[in-house]
Amino acid sequence: MDIRAPEQQYNPYRVFSREQWARLRDDTPMTLEPGEFSRLRSMHDRLDMKEVEDIYLPLSRLLSIYIDAMQRLFYAQRQFLGIQDRKMPYIIGVAGSVAVGKSTTARVLQALLARWSPRPKVDLVTTDGFLYPNAVLERQGLMQKKGFPESYDLPTLLTFLSDIKAGRRPVRAPVYSHLTYDIVPNGWIEIDRPDILIVEGVNVLQTGRLPRDGKAVPVVSDFFDFSVYIDADESVLRDWYITRFLTLRDTAFHDPRSYFHRYAPLSDGEATATALAIWERTNLANLEENILPTRPRATLILKKGADHVVETVALRRL
Repeated sequence: MDIRAPEQQYNPYRVFSREQWARLRDDTPMTLEPGEFSRLRSMHDRLDMKEVEDIYLPLSRLLSIYIDAMQRLFYAQRQFLGIQDRKMPYIIGVAGSVAVGKSTTARVLQALLARWSPRPKVDLVTTDGFLYPNAVLERQGLMQKKGFPESYDLPTLLTFLSDIKAGRRPVRAPVYSHLTYDIVPNGWIEIDRPDILIVEGVNVLQTGRLPRDGKAVPVVSDFFDFSVYIDADESVLRDWYITRFLTLRDTAFHDPRSYFHRYAPLSDGEATATALAIWERTNLANLEENILPTRPRATLILKKGADHVVETVALRRL
């Protein structure tokens, strides 16, 4: 995987084959039970003992090194400044396209990190909850751009992350329903001073325009201490999205409460054509315009093949 531009000689990443990366696990213990894999795995994603051993246990070991170094730096700075600030949560961002398996990665990391010794408090939030409600998106003509940067309530998301980093307690995050395809009215989850927070979403590595006057303009990734981008070729992502759509047509779409209930009666051919149209109109456009350009900003890139297995790992050089 060459993630350099054609004219770029210096590669900011060290790229590892699956076999090379797996050897970096060292003696990191397996703390997941076989029965947990189905709970942590998203629809049609790949997660088994081998994937956790080869990919996620080395990543868990790496994160323990990064977090330990950050803690030591924090205490050294606190001593230098002569202050008594509380240690701030370590925030990990997980980014990538629709259907690439971000939720699986986020849940596996949460499960592994929460079993470190001593047991840290590890919370997980998705940025879906910070989308504007459908009524607002419809009023602004953004329903066809749901998931694009402009469809998120960015001030609320930034306030949430700022409060988390400041150690305020508890901090509330809105809840999103994939069944109704909308924000849950008066639905909240409370995040109460986690040691580690994982933030998952398609556009969490987005940047903003640089201000001419040099004033600070925060973006979501400003609050991240480490970030993971889940990558796959566009044709693979398209096939995964269509497969997922067909499965949902046979399951969740049959629920009358589902926003996509109207698609339940579609034939295979009609459903495939509908999924492809949605993919090209919304998800592919978002991938090309907004998501893929943020890949070089990630600390770590996991590149998947068509079988959902991670084939290469790229780690940003320090």
